[in-house]
Amino acid sequence: MVDQPLRVVAAACDGACSGNPGPGGWGALLRFEDGSQRELGGADPATTNNRMELTAALALLDNLRDLPRHPDLVIRTDSRYLIDGLQKWLAGWKRKGWRTASGGQVLNRDLWERLDRARLPDLSLVHVRGHSGDPDNDRCDVIAVAFSRGQRPRLAVAGPAESALPLPAQEAPVLMASGLKTPVMKASAATKSGAKTAAARTAAARTAAAGTLVLESEAAVAAPSELAPEALGKLLSRLELAERLAAGGFALTLVELAQLVELPLRSLESREQAWPWRDWTVVPLGQGRWRLVRDAGGLESR
Repeated sequence: MVDQPLRVVAAACDGACSGNPGPGGWGALLRFEDGSQRELGGADPATTNNRMELTAALALLDNLRDLPRHPDLVIRTDSRYLIDGLQKWLAGWKRKGWRTASGGQVLNRDLWERLDRARLPDLSLVHVRGHSGDPDNDRCDVIAVAFSRGQRPRLAVAGPAESALPLPAQEAPVLMASGLKTPVMKASAATKSGAKTAAARTAAARTAAAGTLVLESEAAVAAPSELAPEALGKLLSRLELAERLAAGGFALTLVELAQLVELPLRSLESREQAWPWRDWTVVPLGQGRWRLVRDAGGLESR
């Protein structure tokens, strides 16, 4: 009698970032029907929280592609950005040439395009509230936060090692994924320059011996200040913060709102109706409190 391969019965992913933008990390896990668990994680020295959320989902989908899955399997995530992007906004973004409903460029387009290619038609995403006691989400958060702080958490390895594949090397960000036996380095001019390449290979060999793969990209060897002009970096930080505030449904005081949208407090005090700001609508809640609501981003109904 031939043993049936173990099926994946649970999957989860999460991202974290310190500073947003700043050092980031991601974590993901798969649980098999025998109770064993495979954990994945990685880091990027200069990134955003949303990019780490998308990267975690990419790594998870890549691992799931060739694994037997329970028919009721879903991916659990606390990222509304990830869920809404894949399930609501993506078709409209593509139809509009990667523009949002308000005409702005879609943030993180490179990762969204890869997620579009990687997603599995029979696998849906389910939202769980962060830090709510969901054990899989909490574990992914622990992994993501550890990597964002430059730590190397011990990751569980389960299932056939040959199925724990990394993202395609030519597209991979700075990643670390458990369960891999040999290092795969990204081929690029930046990472193939003499001592940098030798040092990267040495580090990869050491981590591979411990069951961890290091994939290096240009971002790993570029100083954070080289990635974007300072003004754009600050703008990205504000936009990422707005995305998180909208996704979490958080209320803002008028002072906090003025700081976010960078408008004088006096110009906001007289506003009583909802008004647009970039890709969000600012909605009054009463008693001097406001909430950001993300626009449809290209919903089919628009």
